[in-house]
Amino acid sequence: MKSSAQQLELIKNGTDQITPADEFLRKLDRSISLNKPLRVKYGIDPTGIDVHLGHTVPLRKLKLFQDLGHQAVLIIGNYTALVGDPSGRDQARQRLTEEQVAKNALDYLVQVGKVIDLSKTEVRYNGEWFSKYRFLDVLSLAGTTTIQRMLERDDFTKRYKAGTPIYLHECLYPLMQGHDSVEVRADVELGGSEQLFSLMAARDLQKNAGQEPQVCITLPILRGLDGIKRMGKSLGNYVGVGDSSYDQFAKIMSIPDELMKEWFALLTNLSSLQINDLLDASKTHPLEAKKTLGKNIVGFYHGDSVANEAAEEWVKRFSQRQDPTDIPVVVLNATQLAGCTVTKLLVFLDFAKSNNDARRLIQGGGVTIGPDKTKITDPNQVITIEGELIVRVGARRVVRAKAE
Repeated sequence: MKSSAQQLELIKNGTDQITPADEFLRKLDRSISLNKPLRVKYGIDPTGIDVHLGHTVPLRKLKLFQDLGHQAVLIIGNYTALVGDPSGRDQARQRLTEEQVAKNALDYLVQVGKVIDLSKTEVRYNGEWFSKYRFLDVLSLAGTTTIQRMLERDDFTKRYKAGTPIYLHECLYPLMQGHDSVEVRADVELGGSEQLFSLMAARDLQKNAGQEPQVCITLPILRGLDGIKRMGKSLGNYVGVGDSSYDQFAKIMSIPDELMKEWFALLTNLSSLQINDLLDASKTHPLEAKKTLGKNIVGFYHGDSVANEAAEEWVKRFSQRQDPTDIPVVVLNATQLAGCTVTKLLVFLDFAKSNNDARRLIQGGGVTIGPDKTKITDPNQVITIEGELIVRVGARRVVRAKAE
């Protein structure tokens, strides 16, 4: 096992803060002297069906703890998801039903397993304890903090001053997350920088339970594809862990250049020296640096050879303006295609939701057909399909329309 100083150096790389830092070093020293792994907790709420790269920032740190010989404890928040984490939000989350949460949780472990070693992970659902709670237990938990303490949260303070509703059930979230730490006797908890309040709440609950309080390690929030807002499913600016290799690579290639340093630091294992060399325009062209970022991330989830194939496919489609290697075929009824306008064809192919939507695509100049990529400018142009016809909307959406 590495020394505590060596472990600390690896762990603090890319972190936002370690609180309290002196306690963490003592925990590392004791772990080594007693040959007893630290119990490192990370919780994830199944509020959607996709685990995205933003989730992997703390998951990658959890994997590092595993590699250093510590015990990873993954909390699937099937009950905290019913409340919704208010951290960093300027309004209440939309409430989910138990059925929605259960459905979302089905594929979560498969996706998380692409980052951490599940065979060495203690996986717990917090419904194990919260489903048994009586109302008296809820009162007891609520009695461990005050409204004044809750209003210390930056997000709640902003909402209070703005007159935006703060619902009582939202105040339960940090207490529930904190109680998870009591149940699993966490030594360390990982979370995003906006979750420090909830992580610190666990320390008080653990003290009340006669446990040694956990150390809180927060990590930066990953910005999404737009380079502005945090990566999130609701914003649609995310790269999913379960995305295909090509989709992952293409999305990464679309990010603003100024986002590369952040993504290199939080989503790869490259050293600071390697990252600085890649981002030095006098040594590496920004496009090549971004390709390296894409292949590094895609290779982590799909393997290096598949990542290289995805990069080659992207070059073919975008740099060389060629059609994809594999173009999906959409079979359409020959009768419905009789006298069909290009506007209706786009709707039949699910490229547009309505005729008006299709007209906007055509007017935007992004619709082409045939091997010579003829641009369509007239929404009322009649399209005749003899055998198959390649139809494109932009560079990413391409199908072979086939009449039968």
